[in-house]
Amino acid sequence: MKAFKATLLLCSGLAACNFAFAQKVNDVVTPLHAMKVNYPTPYDITTPEQVKQTLDRIFNYLDKNTPPQFVKRGNNQPVALNAIDTNTTFKPGDFRLTSYEWGVTYAGMLLAGQATGDSRYTTYTQTRLNFLADAIAAFKKTGKTVARRNPLHSVIEPGALDDCGALCAATVKTIGTAGASANLRPMADNFINFVSNKQQRFNDGTLSRNRPLKNTLWLDDMFMSVPAIAQFGKLTGDSKYYDDAVKQVLQFSKRMFNNEKNVYMHGWVQETDVHPQFHWGRANGWAFMAMTELLDVLPQSHPGYGAVLQQYQSLAKGLVSYQSGTGFWHQLLDRNDSYLETSATAIYAYCLARGINNGWLNGRAYGPAALLAWNATATKVNTQGQVEGVCVGTGMAFDPAFYYYRPVNVYAAHGYGPALLAGAEIINLLKKHTFEVNDSAVMMKN
Repeated sequence: MKAFKATLLLCSGLAACNFAFAQKVNDVVTPLHAMKVNYPTPYDITTPEQVKQTLDRIFNYLDKNTPPQFVKRGNNQPVALNAIDTNTTFKPGDFRLTSYEWGVTYAGMLLAGQATGDSRYTTYTQTRLNFLADAIAAFKKTGKTVARRNPLHSVIEPGALDDCGALCAATVKTIGTAGASANLRPMADNFINFVSNKQQRFNDGTLSRNRPLKNTLWLDDMFMSVPAIAQFGKLTGDSKYYDDAVKQVLQFSKRMFNNEKNVYMHGWVQETDVHPQFHWGRANGWAFMAMTELLDVLPQSHPGYGAVLQQYQSLAKGLVSYQSGTGFWHQLLDRNDSYLETSATAIYAYCLARGINNGWLNGRAYGPAALLAWNATATKVNTQGQVEGVCVGTGMAFDPAFYYYRPVNVYAAHGYGPALLAGAEIINLLKKHTFEVNDSAVMMKN
């Protein structure tokens, strides 16, 4: 009995000690606000070196899987430029070298080369754009320039903004770089001729489409046109290009910008009195990028500069209000039950960072959101360098199910250019500004 009582006393003493020890983990003796948090997305200040490691994975994957080479259709035997015929095609790869998505990728590679000092990125774009430009004359000689079997049919005779807008902007950016082909300028001239003179427009000059319905505006087309037009303004010094680029931004915005939510609807139909609003993430990204690219080159003395800057800042304000706690944005921005999407998140990271770097946005207000967006994007770059969680190509619709259930795929080319642009501009942001963790929160110091 004595032994049993002693055991009870010992156990009671241990319990009291343990209870006393447990009680010490409280706000009196422990700074609970500094406790480690299991964030779903890394919540820290990344370094330029860490960002470049992610960019290098993307580069290595793309460099290997987008070969700049022509082959004989059927047996994949290499074909030289002087041997091109109607049976010539691209060597198979994971992505199309002439798509608008790859125009974004070419621009992303150029910016990554500038930000990192790694010439491999710049060479990637030069090699492939030179390859396309130098082959045009050979394919024209075949007399089958518009045949679908001609791999350059959309380059030689564009039929839509998708065929030429993003490629045009990237081509102009490449002109003048060391090693650029003299054939780049004629290719760019052909592109801008379609954008400026052949693409359908409303009576007020706004670029439009006849699909899926007659006289339709796609928010995507702000990006498919404005950067190309703006780059030609810079290249030629002709103000007509700046005037047109500004007009597109303001006239798209007049019809499609929701001034209460500060984001854009995806589609607008001229003959429709009611315009259902679906605020698709990537389309808002294209608009954000279009204004970013325009502000990059638009002279501040231009009469439309202030209006474009104000529109850009309004969109930035709206977008950050919809950023999720994981750093991503949703497929439909204002519908939290739609999935989290990578390409839009990467575009926003790029545009926010570039806005801060150029003084268009307040870095203390937007810098942490930009870093978090990059950290989120980086989690979707797998070990092979593929970008995951990217919505595939998406037309416009007037019902939610269409957007909610668009597939995601690592071969959706829309994710690679934005990821490269985002990483490159985040490197510039980290080099130009100082970030710190203040009371457990990431903040921009200066």
